Amino acid sequence: MATPPPDRPKARSLKPLRALAPFLKPYGGTLALALAALLVASGAMLALPLAVRQLVDHGMATNNAETINRYFLGFLGAAVLFGVFAALRFYLVTWLGERVVADVRAAVYRRIIRMDMSFFEVTRTGEVLSRLTTDTTLVQSISGVGLSITLRSALNLLGALVLMGMSSPKLMGVIVVLIPVILLPLFAVGRRVRRLSRDSQDRVADSSGMAGETLGAMQTVQAFTLETLQAQRFTAAVEASFATAVKRNRVRALLTAVGTMLVMGAITLVLWLGARAVLSGEMSAGQLGQFLLYAVFVMTAAAGLIEQWGEVQRAAGAMERLVELLQAQPAIAAPPAGQALSFPVPLAGSIRFEAVDFNYPSRPDTRAIDGLTLEIRPGETVAFVGPSGAGKSTTFQLLLRFYDPQAGRILLDGVDISKVDPTDLRGRIGLVPQETVLFGATARENIRYGRPDATDAEIEAAARAAAADEFIRELPQGYDSFLGERGTRLSGGQRQRIAIARAILKDPPVLLLDEATSALDTESERLIQAAVERLMATRTTLIIAHRLSTVLKADRIVVMDRGRISAVGTHAELLRTSSLYSRLAQRQLADPAGDAAVPGAAVEGQGFDS
Repeated sequence: MATPPPDRPKARSLKPLRALAPFLKPYGGTLALALAALLVASGAMLALPLAVRQLVDHGMATNNAETINRYFLGFLGAAVLFGVFAALRFYLVTWLGERVVADVRAAVYRRIIRMDMSFFEVTRTGEVLSRLTTDTTLVQSISGVGLSITLRSALNLLGALVLMGMSSPKLMGVIVVLIPVILLPLFAVGRRVRRLSRDSQDRVADSSGMAGETLGAMQTVQAFTLETLQAQRFTAAVEASFATAVKRNRVRALLTAVGTMLVMGAITLVLWLGARAVLSGEMSAGQLGQFLLYAVFVMTAAAGLIEQWGEVQRAAGAMERLVELLQAQPAIAAPPAGQALSFPVPLAGSIRFEAVDFNYPSRPDTRAIDGLTLEIRPGETVAFVGPSGAGKSTTFQLLLRFYDPQAGRILLDGVDISKVDPTDLRGRIGLVPQETVLFGATARENIRYGRPDATDAEIEAAARAAAADEFIRELPQGYDSFLGERGTRLSGGQRQRIAIARAILKDPPVLLLDEATSALDTESERLIQAAVERLMATRTTLIIAHRLSTVLKADRIVVMDRGRISAVGTHAELLRTSSLYSRLAQRQLADPAGDAAVPGAAVEGQGFDS
């Protein structure tokens, strides 16, 4: 049974970042090489203060030019070594960040497209897109450049602290006491940064979702002159996102200011103590210089860690949102290995609904299908008619197993479809929806969706059978013409013929037609009616009928009302026995432009779903 996903918990720690481990594991060699380069670069940098100490205490003291030259050459060599390996480390970790985020995006997308329809009932498309773009970009920063800065700063901080201790244990003791005083306030502020980062990302997702909905319905927006209203709503969403981002940045600025002041104050105190030690003869000038440089390294590394802590907080919030998608489980899934049933080969196409009850997850108190029991014989053509909301489309969705019923079962050739892999089931069913969906690809590729391994010749043969070949060849690049987003370069009838060509190419044993010719003009309908009838002749066909001419050619007509079967029979039988069917037919009879050849019938009226 389909259930909506649980409420999303708020991030409370950095644990979501652990989910990056499986994505980093395949590139362990690259990570190890990057760490090795980091060690060499950090070692070279940490050696620089030692060279300065030797230069001051020994080179300068001896007034020997050769000695001074030797120390300067050593200094230059350490600098070159640092530059080369720092560049190598930067390249490797940025490559790793790009690679990991690409893998994360692909994994999230693979999971999303396998989610069931109940997931999309409660999850906005804009929010999903925000997670695939904005959130993965934040993760990229921490797994790439951010990781580089964090590791470098941490290593430099640790190394500098150790070498500071070797230079002056007394001053090092002061540093050790000051470290908790510095870090505790930073962690406290950092928790608020993480919470605000999560809120900011949610607000961005809200505005993205609103924009996606509006851009996908521009004709409706402009037809109802809603441009100003939608612009105001989007502006309000953007302002909410801006306000949250400002609040987050204000706290991050506070984090940086507090961290910098604490670090600088600690370094100043330590240097003051060091200067007094030199005056008292407890330290040499070279030792103080060495300690001073290590103090600068500590300050720089601490500042880098403080800054990255805010990024880590944001990345943790982003990764938490991505983990929710990565861990989401579809309610409609294949049975466990070894328990899945298989359909007979070849599939005859018999269908049986047994006492099926169904409520949509978003409307649990409203019965969409109520006690549906129906048997459809192999090769039979059955038309479903009824007013809007009667359950016709829901019947198709249940047969395709977009949802599972709360009660009853559906059998295809005697096999319970809930016990087979949904991919296996849907591979045996062809669908021609009333609202045709085309992709931003060429005409050839849009038809090829019916059978991805089809040859160009098979694609063109399917297009000819669907009366689509002529208008496709008239496009600027013929079959290789880009059809625009959602097929905007084609008319409604042309888009529907592309959909019919897909079904012809797929050649499934069971065919679902949501009035496949509803968007065609009279001439186009005549062109493809014979092709559709040939397609229907050799397979079980279920039709949601909106035209009377369609139901007249069906073997049986199923009249539905409020999720139940009201009557079943032929056109002539139902005119006598079903008052609902008679009323629906009379509405089409009122249109004088209907089927003149059909006694007592018309085609182009309000339709059976009025």
